[in-house]
Amino acid sequence: MRELNFVTLTAALLFTCGSSPAAQDHGAAPAAVSADVQHRDARYRLSASDVVALTFPLTPEFDQTINIEPDGFASLAGVGEIRLGGLTLDESVAAVRTAYANVLHDPIVTIELKDFNKPYFIVSGEVGKPGKYDLRGDTRATEAIAIAGGFNEASKHSQVLLFRKVNGDWYEVMPLDLKRILQGHNVDEDPEIRPGDMLYVPQNTFSKIKKFIPTSGIGTYYQP
Repeated sequence: MRELNFVTLTAALLFTCGSSPAAQDHGAAPAAVSADVQHRDARYRLSASDVVALTFPLTPEFDQTINIEPDGFASLAGVGEIRLGGLTLDESVAAVRTAYANVLHDPIVTIELKDFNKPYFIVSGEVGKPGKYDLRGDTRATEAIAIAGGFNEASKHSQVLLFRKVNGDWYEVMPLDLKRILQGHNVDEDPEIRPGDMLYVPQNTFSKIKKFIPTSGIGTYYQP
């Protein structure tokens, strides 16, 4: 993984703030669904390296399994390439039917997702097992650290950084005091991990200077 330039990232911090929902009168229409709920409930969209199976019940000779290429296109037998990346399965069915309209009369097709990019998160820095992990169900930052082997003796619990991609060029960087959360304080500030998030656990000050401290006949005590 490319080394992160924390000075640059810190200078480019994006601070977000929530807006309070509008008050509702009795009998009024429900408030708009929050962005977090929309994010969780959004239909899956095809992306690069996904594998889908096309089944034509009336013309099985066209049945095929295809891969979504890095550019979002897929090659279909008899009609060539069409873009499926970014489409839901329902939208993909419509696109495939349109593509085969000049080959088959009123084609009927079903699409099944056979393999897909599983949601993941990354934990790096001073943890037991830094790496990339599958995101399965609701996972909080403290749980993600535990999955990655927990903090090690060199970790700075109180200054963990959560990197969250905003778009292709920007990351939102959120500092987390997981030390206080693990002590039972501000537990509501333990954020839910989203697909693609990265947690970075920095090294504590004592670990940085430890190699310069003579150990012969000297006792040391440090609480990170």
